[in-house]
Amino acid sequence: MVHVTSLVVFLTCMVLSEAQHEPGYCSFYEECGSNPLIENPLIPAIVPCLNYSRARLVTGNHYTQLKKVCPVLDRGEGNTYACCSTKQLTSLDMSLVLSKAVLNRCPSCAENFAHLHCINTCSPNQSQTVKITKVMNLTESNVTRVVVVGYQAFLSDTFADGSFQSCKNVRIPATGGFAIGTMCGRYGAKLCNAQRWYDFQGDSSNGLAPLDLDFKLIKEGDTEGVPEGVIPYNGRALKCNETTPSGGQVCSCLDCQASCPSIPPPSRPPGPFRLLGTDGFLVISIILLCLLLFSFLLYLFVSFWVMSKKRDDEKKGMRKANGKDQNSNDVTQRLIDPSEVTCAERNSLAAQALMSSWFRQWGILMATYPLIVLLLSAAVTAVFAAGLKSIELTTDPVELWSAPESRARQEKTFHDTYFDPFFRTNQLILTAPNREGYIYDSLLFGRQNFSGIISKDLIIQLLELQTRIQNIEFWSEDLNRTASLKDVCFAPLSPNNVSLMDCATNSLPQYFQNSLDNINAKVNMTELGVTKEVDWRDHLFYCLNSPLSFKDITDLGMSCMADYGAPVFSFLAVGGYTNDDFTNAEALILTFSLNNYARTNPKFKVAMQWETEFLKIVQEYQKDPANNFTFAYMAERSLEDEINRTTAEDIPIFMISYAVIFIYISVALGEYTSWKRILVDSKFLVGLGGILVVGCSVLTSFGFYSWIGIPSSLVILQVVPFLVLAVGADNIFIFVLEYQRDARRPGEKREEQIGRVLGNVAPSMLLCSLSESICFFLGALSTMPAVRTFALYAALAVLMDFILQMTAFVALLSLDARRQDNNRCELLCCVKVSTQRPNKPNEGFLMPLMRKYYAPVLLSRYSRILVMLVFIFMLCGSIFLMFNVTVGLDQELAMPQGSYMLDYFKYLYKYFEVGVPVYFVTKRGFNFTTVEGMNGACSSVGCDQFSLTQKIQYATNDPDLSYLAIPANSWVDDFIDWLNPGSKCCRLYTTSANNGNFCPATEAANLCRRKCMLPPSNGVLRPSVEQFNRFLPDFLGNRPDLQCPKGGLGAYDKAVVRDASGEIIATRFMAYHTPLTNSQEFTAALLKSRELAHNITMGMRNIPGTSPDFEVFPYTVTNVFYEQYLTIVPEGLYNLSLCLLPTFVVCCLLLGLDLRSGLLNLITIIMIIVDTVGVMTLWNIDYNAVALINLVTAVGISVEFVSHMTRAFALSTKPTHVERAMEATANMGSAVVAGVAMTNLPGILVLAFAKAQLIQIFFFRLNLVITLLGLAHGLIFLPVLLSYFGPNVNKAVLLQLQQEKAKASQELEMGNHMRSVYDNLSYEDVEIKPEPDSNAVTAASGPSTIIEKEEINDCL
Repeated sequence: MVHVTSLVVFLTCMVLSEAQHEPGYCSFYEECGSNPLIENPLIPAIVPCLNYSRARLVTGNHYTQLKKVCPVLDRGEGNTYACCSTKQLTSLDMSLVLSKAVLNRCPSCAENFAHLHCINTCSPNQSQTVKITKVMNLTESNVTRVVVVGYQAFLSDTFADGSFQSCKNVRIPATGGFAIGTMCGRYGAKLCNAQRWYDFQGDSSNGLAPLDLDFKLIKEGDTEGVPEGVIPYNGRALKCNETTPSGGQVCSCLDCQASCPSIPPPSRPPGPFRLLGTDGFLVISIILLCLLLFSFLLYLFVSFWVMSKKRDDEKKGMRKANGKDQNSNDVTQRLIDPSEVTCAERNSLAAQALMSSWFRQWGILMATYPLIVLLLSAAVTAVFAAGLKSIELTTDPVELWSAPESRARQEKTFHDTYFDPFFRTNQLILTAPNREGYIYDSLLFGRQNFSGIISKDLIIQLLELQTRIQNIEFWSEDLNRTASLKDVCFAPLSPNNVSLMDCATNSLPQYFQNSLDNINAKVNMTELGVTKEVDWRDHLFYCLNSPLSFKDITDLGMSCMADYGAPVFSFLAVGGYTNDDFTNAEALILTFSLNNYARTNPKFKVAMQWETEFLKIVQEYQKDPANNFTFAYMAERSLEDEINRTTAEDIPIFMISYAVIFIYISVALGEYTSWKRILVDSKFLVGLGGILVVGCSVLTSFGFYSWIGIPSSLVILQVVPFLVLAVGADNIFIFVLEYQRDARRPGEKREEQIGRVLGNVAPSMLLCSLSESICFFLGALSTMPAVRTFALYAALAVLMDFILQMTAFVALLSLDARRQDNNRCELLCCVKVSTQRPNKPNEGFLMPLMRKYYAPVLLSRYSRILVMLVFIFMLCGSIFLMFNVTVGLDQELAMPQGSYMLDYFKYLYKYFEVGVPVYFVTKRGFNFTTVEGMNGACSSVGCDQFSLTQKIQYATNDPDLSYLAIPANSWVDDFIDWLNPGSKCCRLYTTSANNGNFCPATEAANLCRRKCMLPPSNGVLRPSVEQFNRFLPDFLGNRPDLQCPKGGLGAYDKAVVRDASGEIIATRFMAYHTPLTNSQEFTAALLKSRELAHNITMGMRNIPGTSPDFEVFPYTVTNVFYEQYLTIVPEGLYNLSLCLLPTFVVCCLLLGLDLRSGLLNLITIIMIIVDTVGVMTLWNIDYNAVALINLVTAVGISVEFVSHMTRAFALSTKPTHVERAMEATANMGSAVVAGVAMTNLPGILVLAFAKAQLIQIFFFRLNLVITLLGLAHGLIFLPVLLSYFGPNVNKAVLLQLQQEKAKASQELEMGNHMRSVYDNLSYEDVEIKPEPDSNAVTAASGPSTIIEKEEINDCL
């Protein structure tokens, strides 16, 4: 028997060596059984019999079948010869069906592919194009025959490359990738060429080729290596932009670049604004600087000339010398005639007199009944504060920063209503920085670089960690049972009855189906005469380059698909690689995807619990010394958790800040005249009372809005008390310091003195508080939820703070004054001291300092000029910087220092190779069931060149401009391909039980003999409306597999939404952004995707039958966070303008229509805001919603710095502008420094120790800038500005003073020695009491008894 076998092999070799290559002869014919050399093929590996014989004439059914499978060989019935039997044609058809499932999108490609294999298998001149290289004996049914298990096919490189070029750009719509990538083995689409493409087709180890087929591509005219008689096949390969002989249309632009229309390159984003060849904003700022400097210097020159002219006139006796200031402001000492007083001046005096009188009476009332007032105030506060039991804190970032009526929120609502929300991501990015890379010499792939992290032991460790996480179990109160990953995981291919293996877990071990045995598998393999061991590295290299493969090309024969049935794309398994060098990646990626349930769904809490357990395991693993990874991690809940955690951790910092402010107020309010009276004169309880007033106003505001259902947020809890404390402390200082500087008049009761002092200062407190409150109420018109709720809470808190100061604090000061008058110690009220209180006003420390030193130096001639020049330069410089401020908020800034999320963001930006998915969502109103509708959406053969998916494809050609990296998948294209009768996807049962029903590709062919559709006559397959509606549900429910990779389950089953009538009311097409690393890129990507969606919408509305309100919009999970940055600049200008408006209006009204004071007040506040934004640019503080809240707050704080000073200047009666500015600076400036600046600064400095970067940047840095700039403008710039351009002395006040003086003189002559209340304001500056500022205030606040009421009424 051995001798017989040897003889057969010897004869076979003789046959192979002497084989003839003649026209009209076959080298093999008929099927002889399965290839015994191939184990576990994906399709039956049937091999032909060795048979050198003439080609057969094909007739009848044989001819019909040949014409159907290989039309290229058809020469007419009775004249067609072939070298294949009907069985071979059936097997060839089955093999071609698998390829056509992905290549049919491009008819010329599919035809070229079939052309080649028809030539090899059925050509009548087969022996001239192939050479048998390997045969063996095969015994079946006791019959031994020689079978062909390997041969060479000779092709001209012209035909081979033409076929490859027609196929290389054909897409797989479900993934956005190239079909050639799945047909080129380890090389993928990027490195694939004609030779590599054919090598893969002929490699029997891929599970698809039935035998080893070695393609030899021969250049034209080259005979080297070509056996005698062999003629390389040189047929004509169709180009992808050609129609096919069978009627197929040209391929679409998406699959064939030659079919693309001429499209102009996309417009580049506008460059930076430029003038005169340089930065345009710099030029404008310089021009503005020059104009302002020129105007100011011109003003100085004119003023000097006018003053010199007047001096010359005086010397010549032409004019009587008048009192003049340095700016030639004429303030005469002559008697004022009533006719000289204007209506505006009378109104101003009347307004001041009315407010002063009213507040005086109010103060007397509050001081007379302090206990009742305190009890009533406490009761009202308690009623409002009771609402805190219903307080709601908004912690969801979407609710906090995106308005419900905003476009992004509406789009998110639409998307989440019709489609499942984007799944919850729980991810680890792992590195092994201390591992050295190595070179692996692969039998199949040659020498390949492997990074240190791509090592077997680390992959096994990753699998162990993955398994540990997958096995998480915990008790769920919501489910009332033990819950696990399968209860909440995202299972795209098995949405019902989910098992643990159905959960979408993406990782590198998934290439081994999470099997330790597969990772450890190894086998000896022979390739080109070389035998070598192949192992996990060969399999991994292949899968990373061909993740859609069901079987690798090694003898391991393992699949690349994940255990849950879907592919794991390389960018989801590894990261940190370049040029698709996947095995040289620096990081491994492990991702668990959970369903994103609504917050009202009980399973939402289950998912949150699972993520908590996930974080516990990961954090424990990170601390494990046996862990060899350095990694970053996150759960979907991490962002919200970390924000809440840092807020809770920084609460003590805020408490310390408030405590520092409280201690300062308590110490600074005291009068320290003697060590013996220090416990009597201290104001600890008054300071505590002031803090309590602020606290009660905040509680009242929070309680009221809780009553009416407006939720708060952690930002509001942090900012509003800080703001109200700054505003409230200023008013407290002004009131208390004014009381301390005042001397009780003879016969005046304590309550009357408090009322009189309140009448002096309350109008100024009202001016600031009313301006700020209206400012914040108008700020509530903002569309940003966080800004709107902050403005509402702040407005009411400031208003309530003023009300409580006018009631409870006045009562508290009355009680404290009673204690102090009785020389009782604070806190120890029963203890008295013998040392009496000095009977003189207490000016404190700051006021004399500012009056004697600061104000004279500041308001000297040259200092004023220098100050104006410096602040003009600051303004222009800040305008330039303002146009260069960065807009946005990078999400890592919301994390505290040391947060694990900071490491995650760093790893994400460094190692992730693809951006977030972006869905192009269609609304109701487009008819996809018509031919026009399908052509307007698809991108395969016959589709419009400017269809929905085609426009997205055009955008991906310029990823740097469009921020789109991967084209959109298309259920329309895959549905059409799924219906193609050339594939096995859509068939119908022909058995009696299920006759006419859909038959999946997994069923045997004899059960499903009918196709869903017949081949189209024009080469463009389109279902009718009836067929569309009938088969769409079958497509969406069909699980993809090797036999039918176009099934829609998993990829599209949730991408198409139909109503009860079957109408499509919503669909989505998923593409991918490029990697986005900061808020500017996210915002730009959003803008570009919206522009593209609008263009698509306009095009699809032109299709007949489309509703005029039909719309396509882009949806990305991050849009709701970054949309605000598209409009935040105009939104901020609008909000700030609304806030600035009341500061001008209220100032004018409360100063009696003093437009000049209101305008100067407004200009100074605007300068503070502009300079603040300029410093933001220098200090790397981005402009965003948090910054906008602080800028709105800055307006309120600036009012405190500015308005008190403006009012003090306007009411002063000093003879010159400079003297009035000095008086205002000394009197009111000292109170502003003590009450605003010194109150804010200690508390702000404490915030520098906060852990949260958000607090450090936007609360410490920004508030420090606001306070310092407000102090500089209020105490340096504003006094100088007023000294130059401030309003003149109110003649109505002067007239009243003159008449009061005349009346006093008459009383003196009559022997009445009573001092007039206005003596201290005499025009000759005869001071009765040393307190310098009470003169102006008292004069302005006293009731007008001289001006006729009729005249006032006439003016009003």
